[in-house]
Amino acid sequence: MAATPAPRRRPGAAPAATLAGLVVVLALAALAFGRATPGGLSDQGPAQAVRPPAATRPLWAQLPTSPPPATPAAGATQEPPQPLPDLTVPGRDITAVDVRTVLTRDPKVSPEERQALGSCAGCEVRAPEFRDLTGDGQPELITVVATPGPVVLHVYALVEDRLLPILRVQVQPTFNAATIGTDLWLFEATSVYVRTSSHYQWDGTRLALKDRLDEGVGVLPPTGTDTGRPAAPAAEAVPPAARPTQPAPKKAAPDAVVPSPRPARPSSEPTAPVVIPEAKR
Repeated sequence: MAATPAPRRRPGAAPAATLAGLVVVLALAALAFGRATPGGLSDQGPAQAVRPPAATRPLWAQLPTSPPPATPAAGATQEPPQPLPDLTVPGRDITAVDVRTVLTRDPKVSPEERQALGSCAGCEVRAPEFRDLTGDGQPELITVVATPGPVVLHVYALVEDRLLPILRVQVQPTFNAATIGTDLWLFEATSVYVRTSSHYQWDGTRLALKDRLDEGVGVLPPTGTDTGRPAAPAAEAVPPAARPTQPAPKKAAPDAVVPSPRPARPSSEPTAPVVIPEAKR
């Protein structure tokens, strides 16, 4: 009996098992290369266009622009403060000096303030406060002279055994002050609805005004034509228990006919007797 001949493969044909293995390898490769690895590069799509910063476009360009702030002319700078004459601080302890003696020796103190140093109705010389405002680790003397007119704040620094006036500024009678680090802040109610904050900082010579800020206090000014009239008295509140209770009116149906109201009969008119018909037997 003759043997069965083996099947012949066509030229270029691959076994089915080989094809299946190739498909699996291609699928694994697609998964491996399609997933981004941590820290690797990935395609995030087209980059956004870079826009230049917005340029200034003035309105009404034909009008003249506002002039720049005026700079102080040469020679108009303030002279550096000078030590108070005829006054030395024994032991170089600024906390041991008498504040009234310091103000008496200061030539910048006004005549109104000098009256407050004596006996003056409505005058006051506040007890001194001591804070480091120059950053040298030594405190400065801060005091206030209040008169019926101006109220002035003074600050003195100790240089060796002499006192140097580094700030003199007139303030509102109801001002407040605080220090933040070595900076001095003054808070004043410059109007009913505005508070002004003044920031003073040591510039190596004196306490100079660094910036000033006006801010609202959260109360809106009155508006309208009746702002000067007194407010109308509020109606007296009636407690819920004293209010008369009335039944709520019944709502009629949409299609119901509402009868017209009839006038009430006078009490003198006799009313007709009501006749009840007798039931039939």
